Amino acid sequence: MLKTALKPRWIAGLVFAIVVSGVFVLLSQWQFGRSTQPEVMVSTTTEEPKALTTVLHPGDFFPGSVADQVVTATGSYDPQKQVLVPGRLHDGATGYWIVSALAVKDAPVLTGAGATPQTWIPVARGWVADPADASAPPSGTIELTGRLLPSEAPLPGTDAGPGRASAVSVAELINIWEVSSYPGFVAASSETSGGSDVSVAAAGGVVLPLNIGPQPPAGKVNWLNLFYAAEWVVFAGFALFIWWRLVKDDYRRGLEDALDEEQEAAALHSPHPHPTDPHPADPKVQS
Repeated sequence: MLKTALKPRWIAGLVFAIVVSGVFVLLSQWQFGRSTQPEVMVSTTTEEPKALTTVLHPGDFFPGSVADQVVTATGSYDPQKQVLVPGRLHDGATGYWIVSALAVKDAPVLTGAGATPQTWIPVARGWVADPADASAPPSGTIELTGRLLPSEAPLPGTDAGPGRASAVSVAELINIWEVSSYPGFVAASSETSGGSDVSVAAAGGVVLPLNIGPQPPAGKVNWLNLFYAAEWVVFAGFALFIWWRLVKDDYRRGLEDALDEEQEAAALHSPHPHPTDPHPADPKVQS
């Protein structure tokens, strides 16, 4: 059968089948990509800055409707309330987030055991590769603008060490700082004091801004496109199967033709009795 498959016409047929299969595979990949694309565009309403005190309240749970919202807040940092969160990526490099506590002006005050007279919110101010290069937060009254994000989960069984936290987890940070806090944190994009830019971007040092954009919505699976993707894969395999079946049929025809020729040759060379020769069993034959 290999000899049949190596005929020029079947080699050309194989090349054609491979090209067709490749096209079908590309179509399958395209349909698969379409099946996992988000169908809902990123909401632009989150990009309109709103006051933190009107969007989120301390002591409440963090609603998903306010996640990614750009908020503004006025307050002051406490340089003693700052931690580094390791394992954070920035342009492919791994480093630390600098997270500082901001005492929010005009924020509601919580009551009860352990509550403090001031309500705070963690602010991720920037990224640094070397923890020794982390700078203290700016002093004075700060006008903050940033993206409101839900609290992260602390890493279980992990001791980040002094001056560090395993994650930007409100549950972990309020125990480190011993303060009342909002149930989320802000990724800073702008910090001004007295009209001057005091953000890490303005400082221009080794501390880099986070530049966290809006998170894309969760992608929805389009089952029809997913079915088409599987269908194109089947078509790709079917193209190669058709080529193999045609080669097999040609091979069988060759065997049948060779067998017919062999039978015809055997019939031509076999002896035949002459019609005038006496039959051995004829009683008229005299010895």
